[in-house]
Amino acid sequence: MTWNKLTVEEVDSIVTVTLNRPDKLNALDMEMFQELDAVSRSLIKRRDIRAVIVKGAKGNFSSGLDIKSVATSKAKALKLLAKWLPGNANLAQRVSRNWRAIPVPVVAVLEGRCYGGGLQIALGADLRFATETTELSIMEVRWGLVPDMGGLLSLREIVGRDVAMQLTMTGDVVSGRVAKELGLITAVHDDPLSAAQAFCQQVSQASPDAIAAIKHSTNRSWLSSERMLLARETLSQIRLLLGKNFFIAGKRQRQTSDPDSSKQYDYQERQSFW
Repeated sequence: MTWNKLTVEEVDSIVTVTLNRPDKLNALDMEMFQELDAVSRSLIKRRDIRAVIVKGAKGNFSSGLDIKSVATSKAKALKLLAKWLPGNANLAQRVSRNWRAIPVPVVAVLEGRCYGGGLQIALGADLRFATETTELSIMEVRWGLVPDMGGLLSLREIVGRDVAMQLTMTGDVVSGRVAKELGLITAVHDDPLSAAQAFCQQVSQASPDAIAAIKHSTNRSWLSSERMLLARETLSQIRLLLGKNFFIAGKRQRQTSDPDSSKQYDYQERQSFW
């Protein structure tokens, strides 16, 4: 598929999605919303990938919503917000939430500006690597709006309620260093892209079933009851024990002289935990 506002590259089963409007600091226009929705939906269905990296082109992640492109047209604004049922995700929310549904780790690489809708997209990722000087802001309040792109799904899991309210009520810009102290990002690196690639390479050596189960169980159980967490944990473990990739992982871990110890994981029989 041809993308106009994104670039999508795949190396060694690691997919890198780049927001590619550098002349606009990778601001989100309607076409980028649609393309992010389409590419993330397609990755949900892929059984042969091991990790996803999301980044921005030319030193910035995203400056947020392209107000001139979207907000000045009521038709475009309604298209972003339209949904069949209140509990469903609309287009604006899917570009953040969809990353949570991909059964492999998704790492956001944050550099330069990461404002408003850009940060909402990054919050949908499983991990966020930034530089010390990256600028982050939940900026919607400055426009008289509430954050409405689904980022609160992750924000409520990674920071305290008071911190979330402080960030959303003020729209303050914080550095990568401060964001790490608040828990808003996972780690600070001089070269966050290289760090993300190294992490993805490491994870790609593990059983794809185990990785999918860990992501699913963590996301579904983080705020659930103790009984529900224990139930999901046991169910996932039983399914893993019965799968072919569990036996392959055991042989690889033992590193025996058995010729099957170097056998690759079976992606065709990869289990679905969604």
